[in-house]
Amino acid sequence: MRRLVAVEFLSVDGVMQGLGSPDEDRDGGFEHGGWGVPYAEALHEVIDPAGLGGTSAYLFGRRTYEKMAAFWPFQPNDNPMAATLNTTPKYVATRTLSAPLGWEGAEPLDGDLVTAVTRLKNTAGRGDVVVLGSGALVRQLMEVDLVDELRLFVHPLLLGAGKRLFGGLPAPRPLRLTSSGTTSRGTVALTYAVEGRRPAPASV
Repeated sequence: MRRLVAVEFLSVDGVMQGLGSPDEDRDGGFEHGGWGVPYAEALHEVIDPAGLGGTSAYLFGRRTYEKMAAFWPFQPNDNPMAATLNTTPKYVATRTLSAPLGWEGAEPLDGDLVTAVTRLKNTAGRGDVVVLGSGALVRQLMEVDLVDELRLFVHPLLLGAGKRLFGGLPAPRPLRLTSSGTTSRGTVALTYAVEGRRPAPASV
């Protein structure tokens, strides 16, 4: 079974909204778009480009897919991120988009989300299925125990408002830290294995 890995960029207070540009996501009147840009130039200090080869497929929510598809297909393949995104299969959790999608190698998930993602994880082959951003999708997958690993890049900033990655869960999820690192701009890179649900305490 392939692992499902969620890669997320967050503020210290857990906000993920509008990371890349002022108009990326203004839902709820969010006015801090582009907050992640000052930290991006140092991310190479904690991201190993060779590790991108461990990704066998990408999974996106619809909104994240549309943002990615408007940019990455037009970047040169001497950019390691462009090379892996443009040549790796991509799946989109969507009720509104249908095949064919405009980005080569991209296709919508077929059917119920949990069934489709479980089938994707069970597909033969090596390498991880990686979710980039797609906070609503990750929350749904966390609720049903389909996320195996979290790779969190926490930027040294409190935003005080905006969409946060984590919401309610039906039961606590213990995490096991497997690696950590810090960039010269103060971003902390944390990789956690997601353990099974913590059992409810026994009644007295």
